[in-house]
This record gives sequence, C-alpha cells and structure tokens, in this order.
Amino acid sequence: MENKATVITVQTTVNVPVAKAGQYWSEPEHITKWNSASEDWYTPKAENDLRTGGKFSSRMEAKDGSMGFDFEGIYDLVKDHEYIEYHMADGRQVQIFFTEEGNQTIIVEQFDAETQNPVEMQQAGWQAIMNNFKKYVESKL
Repeated sequence: MENKATVITVQTTVNVPVAKAGQYWSEPEHITKWNSASEDWYTPKAENDLRTGGKFSSRMEAKDGSMGFDFEGIYDLVKDHEYIEYHMADGRQVQIFFTEEGNQTIIVEQFDAETQNPVEMQQAGWQAIMNNFKKYVESKL
C-alpha cells in the first residue's frame, strides 16, 4: 500500500496583474528580497530557469550564520502566468496556480508535507514566505 503525502495549501492575493506577479515570483534578483519565513532568515543567492525541465535553487540561511540549506528542484510543467509544477530534491511535489482577477493576482500553492516537522509548522512557514512575497511586491507599487 502506498503512503500518500499530506498536501498543504497556502495562498495570497497580490495587488498587481499576473504578469508582474510572475516577474517578482521568478526573477532571482526579486527572489532574494522576499524568500524568507522570518526576519532572522534570508536568501543570499537564487538561481531560476523557469521552464519545463529547468532547475531552480535558493540558498536560505539564518542571518546569525547558525544554519542554512539549499532549496532546489526541477520544473515538471510551466505555463506562463498560469501554473507551475515542480518536484523538490527530496521528491516532494509542488503546484502553484496564478489567477488574475482585475488588477489582482491570486496565488495558491500546494505542496507535499515532509515528515520531520509538524504540518502546522510547515504551513505557517510557507504562508509566511507567501506573506513576505505579497509585502515585497506591494512595496514596489
């Protein structure tokens, strides 16, 4: 019998059109500005080849230097300004949906939970990153 991963969903609504949201979501110079779950973490380096079969990597580190890790994966399917699907280095799947409504973009991200940390902690962390994305993008208006 196959164990099915718990799927966690996070989302936000950003007050920019989908093309602008996609730009901030995918360009490394922007990723390094918003990709953290808390003020004591940051992303000093990001690489992103946003296309089906392309790879991405973000180095995430604690600002005090106590720990860090590489978040990386391969894109399984990319539909510009609509949908991104990728798998992480550990095999877990992620799906991201971009829906434009007027001058806003709704972003819904679903990901397979890992088994080392509580689901609630994972959801809170990924939601915090999503909230940072919204804050960063809207600060550029």
